[in-house]
Amino acid sequence: MMKKIIKLLVVAFFAYAVWFYFSYEAAVNKPLDAKGQAKVFTVKKGQAVSAVGIALKEQKLVSSDLFFKLYAYQSKQEKSFKAGSYEISPAMTVKEIVKKISLGQVIGEEIDRQIIEGWTRRDLAKKISEWGMGQEADFYKLVGEPMKECSLKSPTSKDYSTQFDFLADKPACRGLEGYLFPDTYRLYKNASADDLVLKMLQNFDRKLTSEMRAEIKRQGKTIYEIVTMASVIQKEVTSEADMKVVSGIFWNRLKSGQGLESCATLAYILGVNKDIYSLDDTQIDSPYNTYRNNGLPVGPISNPGFQAINAAIYPDKTDYYYFLSRPDTGETVFSKTFEEHIRNKNKYLK
Repeated sequence: MMKKIIKLLVVAFFAYAVWFYFSYEAAVNKPLDAKGQAKVFTVKKGQAVSAVGIALKEQKLVSSDLFFKLYAYQSKQEKSFKAGSYEISPAMTVKEIVKKISLGQVIGEEIDRQIIEGWTRRDLAKKISEWGMGQEADFYKLVGEPMKECSLKSPTSKDYSTQFDFLADKPACRGLEGYLFPDTYRLYKNASADDLVLKMLQNFDRKLTSEMRAEIKRQGKTIYEIVTMASVIQKEVTSEADMKVVSGIFWNRLKSGQGLESCATLAYILGVNKDIYSLDDTQIDSPYNTYRNNGLPVGPISNPGFQAINAAIYPDKTDYYYFLSRPDTGETVFSKTFEEHIRNKNKYLK
């Protein structure tokens, strides 16, 4: 009888240990509410870590005050907590909250950083360096290097997929091009590139609504395909109306087996924007070249804004199959036939 009791106790203890471990990992690495709103949270001078955890739990900013306290001690940051008022969100993980409080990133010591629609990882890497948030090479370790050869055995970026389910269908080796949502972000002066990347991904998660995700699924597409298409649309045209028409043109081309033949993909490969690309340019050997390869490029070529993403999901149905942008005015000229498109090219691009 005693042996049975001991065996049951061992099994129960083991089960509890497993539950505790996974609960702790989830509480520390996953936000309580990815779409939750930020609140002003104050840490009082001399306040114990346990009291901070209890207050965070009461304000529904963390799921467990115990796990908050344990992580603070495990990471040896409990003695670094600084008094002050903080902007804390339930969309933050325990790791991020502890880091913010230990670094003293209080309200008032913030600056705005604007990310422009259509910026690529190259553009962002340069800005990260200019803003003093780290070296370009370090930023690429977070988001992946542009056009690096894809190998499933060697992911090129930090793995954020456990925090964001919209990354589930993204090839692990393709990096975060396309998901770094353009917007103006308020950051602490000592914020890291990782802090900015997390804010951009959280913003993407909020902007891609449940209705949009349901529509993508209904169409039999993946979020990765939509983001890739949106990234091309973003670089081709600027107005919301044009984006919807171009989206329809591109999806029609894919359905008919015709190449996208997007100059924006050539610009991404070459790193140079041209009014007219040469025949040699169109023959560049690259999986991003939509002149040589049918279908979408192998991955996003920019970080699109909401209008481009929305256009990729909800294209306009038209009879157009071709378009060009006038270099003199920027106007988008649409054509229904190839012959009409050639006439427009001779008229506006010569």
